[in-house]
Amino acid sequence: MATPRLKEKYVQEIVPGLKEKFQYKSIMQVPKIEKICINKGIGAAVADKKMIDVGVEEITTISGQKAVATRSKKDISNFKLRSGQAIGVRVTLRGNRMYEFMDRLMNVALPRVRDFKGVNDKGFDGRGNYTMGVKEQIIFPEISIDKVSKINGMDITFVTSAQTDEESYELLKAFGMPFANKN
Repeated sequence: MATPRLKEKYVQEIVPGLKEKFQYKSIMQVPKIEKICINKGIGAAVADKKMIDVGVEEITTISGQKAVATRSKKDISNFKLRSGQAIGVRVTLRGNRMYEFMDRLMNVALPRVRDFKGVNDKGFDGRGNYTMGVKEQIIFPEISIDKVSKINGMDITFVTSAQTDEESYELLKAFGMPFANKN
């Protein structure tokens, strides 16, 4: 299997660039993306159990890796929710699949968003991780719009080894993340 394009870009361009910018003593100090977590909450699954199967199938198709259902931890009577009931779908990508998903997200899916002006740069958590929301799953070309019964969004979290948000921002920007212009 060939090495993903973004993995080669990381080794050849991003590591030397960030090492110089932040004056790291070793290339091992340069932050890297450790994993990408995709999470999709499906509140309608309380009433319709088939929604979870559809969600698992969609996330599996988008990510190229089998997704699993997430289950509720406690009973909440106002939401008609029982402990252990499936209420969402998640998948964690690492290695080559992570780089390939990131490449498809930045170069194919995000440009398909209507009125796209860039992703919000306020999704950093203070520890170098970045979370962004996607409002509809149909931006991914793998999803056929004819088969979609309900449009759902999802959260995509980039977990990095960066210590600060600034390092993480520069890392993601170097990969080509289309951040909206800072004001």
